[in-house]
Amino acid sequence: MALVKTFVCLANSRKLSGRCVAGMVDDDSGEWVRPVSARRNGEVSAYERQYRDGTDPNVLDIVSVPLLRPQSHSFQSENWLLDPDYYWERTGRVGWRGLLSLEERPGALWINGASTYHGSNDHISTEEAVTLSDSLKLIRVADLKLHVHAPRAMFGDPKRVLRARFSYEGREYILRVTDPEYRRENLAKPDGIYELGESFLTVSLSEPFEGYVYKLVAAIIERAKTSTGSRR
Repeated sequence: MALVKTFVCLANSRKLSGRCVAGMVDDDSGEWVRPVSARRNGEVSAYERQYRDGTDPNVLDIVSVPLLRPQSHSFQSENWLLDPDYYWERTGRVGWRGLLSLEERPGALWINGASTYHGSNDHISTEEAVTLSDSLKLIRVADLKLHVHAPRAMFGDPKRVLRARFSYEGREYILRVTDPEYRRENLAKPDGIYELGESFLTVSLSEPFEGYVYKLVAAIIERAKTSTGSRR
């Protein structure tokens, strides 16, 4: 019999050929849950994450997910192996007030000081990452901007990327965005910087890649686009 965990969906972001879905249990425990598949990198397919009507979970849905067992992997302590034989169930939805009750206030986004050429405080060495106890944060920022650009255009590569720029606890961050809705909406725009203002961000640590783990913005939740709602 599968164990069912119910959580507020705070990310349904791109990961390889599938998605990375994660959320927080709304019981004041601060527990994060990231359902993962049995595949090597744990990405969740459309078939595995669907509701009974065939639709996909949305950020801010309250979702009940059948799980088999904890599947912690290094710093990804939030992982649970999903049961692919059962549908997920949407049991409700939260608004801005619900997010305020889930807000985390870490002193920093893990370890700072290492930046890629176009980023800022956006990656951590694998050696440092394995000392961490978690890989997900839900933070609120006041000054979110999105940057659409083609960072390798001068080398003949026209591919464009979306980065989030914001400050948190006195530090500047420039991180890649994997939120599929915001990528689709903003990569259709001309290159430039777009101001969003106060928003919640779900920040996730990636799988290790060539000696580093990258900080990613897995979900953006703008105050201007979110209903006030209630706690639940």
